[in-house]
Amino acid sequence: CAPFPTTLFPFRQLSVIILPYIILLTASLFSSDLLCMNGHVFHWALCSLYHLCVFLRQSMAMTSQSSCSSMSNHTKERVTMAKVTLENFYSNLIAQHEEREMRQQKLEKVMDQEGLADEEKRIRRSEHARKETEFLRLKRTRLGLEDFESLKVIGRGAFGEVRLVQKKDTGHVYAMKILRKADMLEKEQVGHIRAERDILVEADSLWVVKMFYSFQDKMNLYLIMEFLPGGDMMTLLMKKDTLTEEATQFYIAETVLAIDSIHQLGFIHRDIKPDNLLLDSRGHVKLSDFGLCTGLKRAHRTEFYKNLNHSLPSDLTFQNMNSKRKAETWKRNRRQLAFSTVGTPDYIAPEVFMQNGYNKLCDWWSLGVIMYEMLIGYPPFCSETPQETYRKVMNWRETLTFPPEVPISEKAKDLILRFCCEEEHRIGAVGVEEIKSNSFFEGVDYDHIRERPAAIPINIKSIDDTSNFDEFPDSDILTPTTTQVSNQTEADLKNKDWVFINYTYKRFEGLTARGAIPSYMKSGKR
Repeated sequence: CAPFPTTLFPFRQLSVIILPYIILLTASLFSSDLLCMNGHVFHWALCSLYHLCVFLRQSMAMTSQSSCSSMSNHTKERVTMAKVTLENFYSNLIAQHEEREMRQQKLEKVMDQEGLADEEKRIRRSEHARKETEFLRLKRTRLGLEDFESLKVIGRGAFGEVRLVQKKDTGHVYAMKILRKADMLEKEQVGHIRAERDILVEADSLWVVKMFYSFQDKMNLYLIMEFLPGGDMMTLLMKKDTLTEEATQFYIAETVLAIDSIHQLGFIHRDIKPDNLLLDSRGHVKLSDFGLCTGLKRAHRTEFYKNLNHSLPSDLTFQNMNSKRKAETWKRNRRQLAFSTVGTPDYIAPEVFMQNGYNKLCDWWSLGVIMYEMLIGYPPFCSETPQETYRKVMNWRETLTFPPEVPISEKAKDLILRFCCEEEHRIGAVGVEEIKSNSFFEGVDYDHIRERPAAIPINIKSIDDTSNFDEFPDSDILTPTTTQVSNQTEADLKNKDWVFINYTYKRFEGLTARGAIPSYMKSGKR
C-alpha cells in the first residue's frame, strides 16, 4: 500500500479510496466479526483507510494554509480532535489485526514444536478461534471502577496512587495505578502518561510489568497492571544496609537484561532507579514506569537548577559524615523524595541534564549508580538537597569516590566506573554483550537466570500479601470532593479531555484468561 499522492483527486477516483472506509465503518458498527474477514482483504482495507487519513490531512493542509490564520482557536481544536480520533481509531484497527496474526503464528509454531497430530491441531485452532471471538466480544464491553473492588493503597506519588484491587468477575488481583487528569494537564504530564500507556501496550516481555487494561472516567486515568508482591528495589535497599556482591551480581545482571529488552523495542527508559525495579513473587526483577520523556519532569529540566550558584560551597556537613551516617541520612530522606514532584536527580546521567542529545547509554549510567548504592549503602552523589546532588553529578570526575571503610572488589569497582564515565567510553556502547561478558558477571547463566532462586527470597503468604509495601492511609481520590475539583478545573477537563482519546486498552490474555484463583494462592482473610 503505497502512500497516496498529496494532490487532490477527481471525485470518481477519490470515491474508490473512500469505498473501503465505508465498508469497514459499516462493519465496525453492525458486525461482531469485523476482524474475522479474510486477512488480506482486511489488511488492504485498513491500509487504504490509514492512507486516506494521511491523504486528507495533507490535502487539507495544502488548501487551508491561507485560511488557517482566520480560524478561531475553538475551530482549530475541534479539527485537531477529529484528526486525532480518526488516525487513532484506524491505527488501532491495523494494530489489532497484526496482533491477531501474530497470535495465530505463535500458536502454529508451538504446535509444530510439540509435533501434534492433525486432529489435535484442529482442536487447538478451534479453541483459539473461540478465544479470539470471546476477546472481540469482551473488548466491546465497557470497563470501569465498578468492575474492581479496592483492597488497599500500596503506593502514592505526586500525581496519584496505586491500589491493590480485585476484579469482581474473575477474582484476579491487580495493581491499579490512578492518575488525576487535572494534575496531568496542569503539570504538563499528558505526554508522560501517554508514553507509559503506549510502551506498556507494546512491551510483552518477562522483564516488563504487564498491563492488562487501561481506561478512564471523568476525573481519572486508570492503568490495571499485574501485582508484583515483592515490592520494589528501593524498599529492599532501605531494609538492608548493603547487599553482598553475589546478590548485587544477580540483581544487576537481571536489570541488564530488563533494560536491554526495552532498548530492543527502540525505547530509552530514562528513569532507571530502584523505585522502578519491581520484584515478583519469586524475587525476580521487572521494569516499571515508562513515562519519562525529555523535559516532562521538573527534576530533569536544567531550568529547575537555574538558582544554583556554582560558587556555592558544597554540603560539607554531608561530606564529613562517615558511610554509616550517610546511609542513614539518605534512607531517612529517600521515601519523601520518591513521593515529591521534584524527585531525586541521583540516578540521572549528566548528558540528560545537559539536554544536548543523549541515547540509550544514559540507562547504563543509572544502573552504575544503583550498583554503587547496593554495595556502599547510598548513591555516589547523594546530598542534602537536589541542587547539590545535581552539582555533584555534573562534576562526577571529582565527586565519584569510594569510601575506604566499605571495601568492595576491584571487579565491582571497575564495572561501576565503566558505567559511570564519559558517554563515548561507557560500557554498552558497542552492545549489551559487552556488559554481559564483564568479569563481574562471571558464572552468570543469562539464559536461565529467571529460573534460579532469587538472591534474596521473597516470602509471600497469599495472593494479596502487601507486607513488602509501606502502609498508606486510605484516600478519596476515587470520590473527589467539591473542594478538590473546582468549577474551573471541571471546565478545563471538559475542554481538554480529547487529549486522552484512545487511552482505553484491553490485553488478550487478560480478557480470555478466566476462572477461579488456585486455592493455594487465596488469602486466608477472605
